[in-house]
Amino acid sequence: MTDTAATIRLPFALPRLGIGTAPLGGLFEEVTEQDAAETLKAAAEAGITYFDTAPRYGHGLAEQRLGRLLPPTGDSGPVISTKTGWLLRPRPDGSPGEVIADWTERGIRESLESSLTRLGRSSVDILYLHDPDDYPDEIRRTAYPAVRRLRDEGLVRAIGFGMNHSGPLASYVAEFDVDVVLIAGRFSLLDHEALTTLLPLCARTGTAVVVGGVFNTGLLADPSPGAMFNYRPVPAESLERARQCRALCEAYDVPLSAAAIQFPLLHTAVGSVVLGCRSAAEVTANAAAARHPVPDGLWQELAAAGFVPEQLLGGRAG
Repeated sequence: MTDTAATIRLPFALPRLGIGTAPLGGLFEEVTEQDAAETLKAAAEAGITYFDTAPRYGHGLAEQRLGRLLPPTGDSGPVISTKTGWLLRPRPDGSPGEVIADWTERGIRESLESSLTRLGRSSVDILYLHDPDDYPDEIRRTAYPAVRRLRDEGLVRAIGFGMNHSGPLASYVAEFDVDVVLIAGRFSLLDHEALTTLLPLCARTGTAVVVGGVFNTGLLADPSPGAMFNYRPVPAESLERARQCRALCEAYDVPLSAAAIQFPLLHTAVGSVVLGCRSAAEVTANAAAARHPVPDGLWQELAAAGFVPEQLLGGRAG
């Protein structure tokens, strides 16, 4: 690893493994209340204590389920991150309606207050500005100053940005006092985009990095013709690359998912990996994969095949 990390700014320890709750909000397919409860129970049994959510995950449903099913907050309670920048506007009959971008201070505060109500908490650990790609002026004028004030007031312990593109995210890290960022899908065995600018910058500034989307929407969990890749049907070339990666892992008796989950943690700036789970079985399997030993020899072979950048391996033996 070439980047020496500065002191991490976060005022609390960030668990190495977390649960992303978009599936609990019904991403791609509905999840029953019972399945949601069993998913969170399995997370507790596996020792997972970090949960990432957002108002947009199921139009508030993911946050509501966390509020109903997680233990109360406290010194030993879970770490929770949610997001802001978008307001939920239900239809007159109470069913989910529009999601409206609102980067004003009033909108930011309304969003957080609604999230806290759904979560049943008086504060959250992390508040991310959610997908602000098209709103740089609004972020500078109102949104970032608003979340900084929320941090100063103690309603959130840390602030940052959650995005799917590492270039704009790096620009925000360079410009603002950011505690933590969440990058989804851009630092995986199949996509090293975040390594070019974002991760070296975060290592220098002490900004903690949470990585989501390590399976690239499922392809690195199950490289089959029906898999999704970055929210779209998988292209033939990407499917072939994922299968090649799986074959290298199988030669070492390592599940592909284990390498996919542990890969981002090779970088010094990465503090946590969050995995979207919709069932207890997925939680249990992913937790086991996160603990599965990955031999140095496999990392070397993955690097030789282009799945792992050489600079992440440092002095590892072949």
